[in-house]
Order: sequence, then structure tokens, then C-alpha cells
Amino acid sequence: MSATDPSDTPLYAAREPIFPRRVKGSFRTLKWVLMAVMLGIYYITPWIRWDRGPALPDQAVLIDLANRRFFFFMIEIWPHEFYFVAGLLIMAGLGLFLFTSAAGRVWCGYACPQTVWTDLFILVERWVEGDRNNRIRLHRQKWDAEKIRKRAIKWTAWLLIGLATGGAWVFYFTDAPTLLQNLLTGQAGAIAYTTIGVMTATTFAFGGFAREQICIYACPWPRIQAAMMDEDTITIAYREWRGEPRGKLHKGETPAGQGDCIDCMACFNVCPMGIDIRNGQQLECITCGLCIDACNEMMDKIGKPRGLIGYIALKDERLEREGGHPKNIWKHILRPRTLMYFTLWAGVGVALVVALFMRSPIDFNLTPNRDPLYVIQGDGTVRNIYTMRLRNKAGEETTFRITVTGADGQPIPDVTLLLEGEQADELKAPADSTLTQRVYLEAAPKSPLALAERTDLRVWVEEVGAPARVAVETVFNGTGK
Repeated sequence: MSATDPSDTPLYAAREPIFPRRVKGSFRTLKWVLMAVMLGIYYITPWIRWDRGPALPDQAVLIDLANRRFFFFMIEIWPHEFYFVAGLLIMAGLGLFLFTSAAGRVWCGYACPQTVWTDLFILVERWVEGDRNNRIRLHRQKWDAEKIRKRAIKWTAWLLIGLATGGAWVFYFTDAPTLLQNLLTGQAGAIAYTTIGVMTATTFAFGGFAREQICIYACPWPRIQAAMMDEDTITIAYREWRGEPRGKLHKGETPAGQGDCIDCMACFNVCPMGIDIRNGQQLECITCGLCIDACNEMMDKIGKPRGLIGYIALKDERLEREGGHPKNIWKHILRPRTLMYFTLWAGVGVALVVALFMRSPIDFNLTPNRDPLYVIQGDGTVRNIYTMRLRNKAGEETTFRITVTGADGQPIPDVTLLLEGEQADELKAPADSTLTQRVYLEAAPKSPLALAERTDLRVWVEEVGAPARVAVETVFNGTGK
């Protein structure tokens, strides 16, 4: 087998560590701000308090898996209302399509959790080991006291970040202060410790070591994004018609015929994905904008106009090559595709808001028992049996009143309501729970309700002392003779 035989080439190449250089600029500042805001929201949200009564934790955002409910400030989502969660997921997908079609992989570059935590880990790495050249030197250095000390400090900081990340995650599922106390005293459940351990390990591995490998190999979005982009999509590109041919710039010289690119490699050195944007569009590019900051900084130093690397649409590339002026950015953004995505996104959002405000404050269900259809008592009374499910969404015990009318809403004489065998029209439902109870309707002997084969009824439930009132349609089965 020859030395150049393709079969000698390994299928997978070993990862080459990437050591992005520090850079200043508008895009780097924007990324710092977004990182601080998003991390702040993630870590602080479980600690925001919200009064939910005596039966539930006073937590503003709570995922109650035991009772299959979700609380978000004043909004409470019950199991049968899962369509709200589905709607939010649809909005998230449509939002991703919208932003990608308008401005490429801005989600990946600025808001993806992998990007945010990787930025945080690189920041810690830079504090401990120094900037790019120092980190490269330390990486190549043999293991000695300096390397062991710096790596130990860095990895300890990474583990603490991972621990905080895993801890914050489990706080969303139960009362945060109580769980923290139980965790510290060893009284929390095994599932809590296991979840924190898994989250800590994955955060440590993904943010500290895998980094760009997650974006390139594990995440499917780089391969899907092409379907969302077209020649109007604004993305990062190198204006090679202005930068080429490249050449070194010496002090006091202005070489004739040389482009603006001085091949300083600043754009490559700051890239967290380890790519050279001058080679054109690449799957690895997350459009974070750091190469723009680095290039603009270099252009300022050599007295050249900014924008050698920048956000540009493919349509404008042809115009700029020919010496024309690019279209207004809003003409690229406000086009049929993005407007369609926005319309769908907004439509789902409006539908969710309308459904949220139109939902009944009382959930009530009444199911007739079919076997038997009716029971004739010893005194000739005809009894129908029903199973009632009444959900009390309030944070305290609530009294409800039940009444029976005809399908037209008019009262029906000679009908008696019994709750668990006792004549009554009021019951108390525990806070934040579903009450299941047997309900009996009895029609007096020889009454129209008893003699009719089938009568449509309307059963009403109202909260005592409140205007909330709902009704369900049901039937009463009589003897038919």
C-alpha cells in the first residue's frame, strides 16, 4: 500500500484546540451584554418569589412535574392545557426560521446556550492563563508546577460554573430555598443530586473541552440553516474584491495594486470556531461578528476604511463588486419570506394570548354512568349517576355551588341533586387540585323527567361569592313510559 493511499487517512481527525484572542468592538460588547443578561435570567429566575397561597411554593416560575403543571408568574398551565406549551415551541421554531432567514445564524452566535457558556469558560480561561499567545505556550508546555497550578485553578472554576448551572436547573422544579437547604444538609432526593451531577459534567465538558465540536458535529442546525437562507440573507462575509491581493504592509509604504487585507490573521485569531472567514462561507461559522471587530480594529490602525469584513447579503456582493451601493438593510429584512415567518409567528402568539384570556376560570366535567343508564328506587324515583371532576385553580380551598336547568337554561321542577349520596348543592374543593366525586340526579315518580326516555340538561357550577360560572351539557335517562 502506497504512502499516499487514501485508505491511510483517518476518518476522524484529532481535535486541534482553539485559543481565540481577546478583541474589543461593538459585536464583542453586544455579546458580553447578552451573555450577562441571559445568564442572569437563568440563575436568578428560580429565586423570584410570587404568592401562590398556602398549598404551593411561592415561586414565580415553577415546573411542577408531580402534578404536571407549569407556573409562570400569574399564568398557570394545567395538563389539559399542554397546547400552550406546544404553541410556545412552535413560536420558538418559527422565530428561529425568521432570524436565520433575515440574518443567518445570529441565534448560534449570540444566544445559543452552547455559545453563551463557552464564552464564559473562555473568559475564565483568559483570566487564569492569559491571552491567546500565553494559552498556546501553556498548552505546548510540559507539565510542570506552573501548568498544574493554572490548570487546577481553571478547571476548579469551570466545575463551580457547571455546579451552579446544574443547581439552577433543578431549582426550577421545586421551591428553590427549600431545595437548597435540603441539598446542603444531604436531605434532597437522589434525582436532584443525579441531575446536578449530570448537568455539571456536561457543562464542564461541553463548555470547557468540546466547544466548537458541539456546534459542528452534535448540533443539526448548521446543516438545516441553508434551507432558511437565500441571497437576501444578511451574513458575515469577506469583501475579497477589496481585500485582494493580500500583502504585508510596511511602514511608509503603499504598494501599488495591493488590496486592503494585510494578511495579519487577526480575523482568524479571534474566531471561536477556528476558521478563516476569508475562505468564504463555511458550515462552522456562527456569525458572531468577532472577526468584524478584529478587522475593523486593524483597518483603523493602518488608515483604511472599515468594513473589509462585515455583514452583507449576496445580492449586495454583486453590486459592490461593480462599484454600486448596497440596498437598504430593511429591504433585505422585510421581504416575502421573512414577512411570512413573522406573520405565522405573530399569528400563533396572538392565538395563545386569546386562548389564555378566554379560558374558563373553572374546569368542570360531568360524565354519565352508562351501566346502568338509570336506577328505579323503591319509591319510584328515577336516579341517574354521574362522575364529576371539578378543578380548583385557586391557591386556597374554594366553595362551589351546583345547579341543574334544562337545555334552555330554565329551572326543572321535581329534580334532586345529591353529592356522594347526600342532598346538597354546595361543595368545597381543595386548593390547586382536581376533585372527583359521584353525583346523583333524581327525578320524582311520574314526573316528566322520569317518564321521558331522554332529556337534555345543563349543569351549572359557580364559585360562591364570585362571578365565575360555567356549564356543561348532559342528559337524564328516564323510563320512556
